[in-house]
Amino acid sequence: MQKLLIFTDIHFVKEGRDIIGLDPVARFSQGLAHALATHPEASHVIITGDLAHYGSSKEYARLRTALAGCPIPVAMTIGNHDIRAKFRTAFPEIPVDENGFVQTVIDAHGHRLILLDTADEEAEIKHSGLLCEARLNWLEARLAEAPDTPTILFMHHPPITTGFEAMDRIGLTNRTEVAQRLRAYPQVKQIIAGHVHRTMSGAAGGIPVALFKSPCHQMPMALDGDDEHLSVDEPGAYGLILLHDDQIIVHTEDFTLHPASPASDM
Repeated sequence: MQKLLIFTDIHFVKEGRDIIGLDPVARFSQGLAHALATHPEASHVIITGDLAHYGSSKEYARLRTALAGCPIPVAMTIGNHDIRAKFRTAFPEIPVDENGFVQTVIDAHGHRLILLDTADEEAEIKHSGLLCEARLNWLEARLAEAPDTPTILFMHHPPITTGFEAMDRIGLTNRTEVAQRLRAYPQVKQIIAGHVHRTMSGAAGGIPVALFKSPCHQMPMALDGDDEHLSVDEPGAYGLILLHDDQIIVHTEDFTLHPASPASDM
């Protein structure tokens, strides 16, 4: 069994700023420390976008500092709050595809991990996402290279409707097309996403989809709400993926809760 640590929607801000009274940098650092201490044998940290709240150079600089001591490899892609050019300047070592999208492949533990860039900086609907033809063609080429290798896709915008009307409005605008095209690739066993700041699951074209919460602020259970910016101070979380030879197991860990203790039968 191998382990992957997954973070999403970390929303770094400049020093002295917060989000609903929470410090995203402190919360991420707490979550990363918890994950590494609890699962020191994990092979990778994967962060699925919304790295910086405003996409500024100072925010990315703070993220680089926060990751500097991480003892295992870190892979990242971007989300709707990020600015691609500034991210690439801040993290020139992070791979991109031939078109400059923050997309890469990691072959590990008999699995293929593919990170996708769903950021749409020219979107008519602000904060919505897109996997354009160039990005889908790149994905299909990577899938064609390893048709017999179990594959996990990582992206920011989920390729499903979530029931949150406001978030679905700013979701992946071509999610139906993406799900249809993925049907041709049975080696895709799992999709991991974020964006909604809730833990949930679903399926896209028959492929299981798991969404994780943010380490910082969460979306309240307001399915018919009209404001995608609603946030609540609920426990911060990260995801844990267990890779077995014959299955993929997905967990989530609320790391800001009190430590576990034995239940009393008295």
